[in-house]
Amino acid sequence: MMMTSMRNVVFGYGDEPVVDNASLDIYAGEFVGITGPNGAAKTTILKLLLGLVKPWSGAVRMNAAAFPGAKPVIAYVPQQIASFNSGFPSKVMELVRSGCYSRLGLFKRFGRDEETIVEQSLKQVCMWELRHCSIGELSGGQKQRVCIARALAQRPNLLILDEPATGMDQRSKTGFYRLLRHMVTAHGFTVVMVTHDAEETEGMLDRIIRLERKEDLGWECLSTDLCSARLAPEQ
Repeated sequence: MMMTSMRNVVFGYGDEPVVDNASLDIYAGEFVGITGPNGAAKTTILKLLLGLVKPWSGAVRMNAAAFPGAKPVIAYVPQQIASFNSGFPSKVMELVRSGCYSRLGLFKRFGRDEETIVEQSLKQVCMWELRHCSIGELSGGQKQRVCIARALAQRPNLLILDEPATGMDQRSKTGFYRLLRHMVTAHGFTVVMVTHDAEETEGMLDRIIRLERKEDLGWECLSTDLCSARLAPEQ
């Protein structure tokens, strides 16, 4: 089932379009990578899907029927989110716990179920042993993993990640991509991830959306199913 889509979207900054007539679909329960060269408007595509910026023309739609529960739960980990300074006033556990608050609402207390979710989320990114550390004491890669754990603690229907493996070593990257694959296959997550590591994610993704510039025009979305078929424009 289609979860979110863009149709004939044009968007830019100033007077210059950077996305021109772009169309794409994201389906429930798939792991999608978005790739392309530097300056290819990859982050802009994510912001359009999330509604953080509005298209000049065209349409971006979220299909509420594709989200189980009362409302969509969407978690977003942007670039450079882990740039906390050394005085950031939070412990690792506190930051990840905050990912549960949107599900709890105003009056429900933080209980055993939420504590279990926090523990699982930190263990999934190998940060449980550092749960009592201050955020500012961590390395860049460790901060990134804590931010991802917070997103996982939201138990999202749709997880959107902008170059999440930045700052991770090769072993951590491989383990992280395997975790996302497991979340999609075993738990029904839908994951959209901007990545430069097309080779490293081979075999993990269901589909790659590549951004390519047409002559004298903006960036266009082209899709590869199962990372093997010939690139073709989205219909």
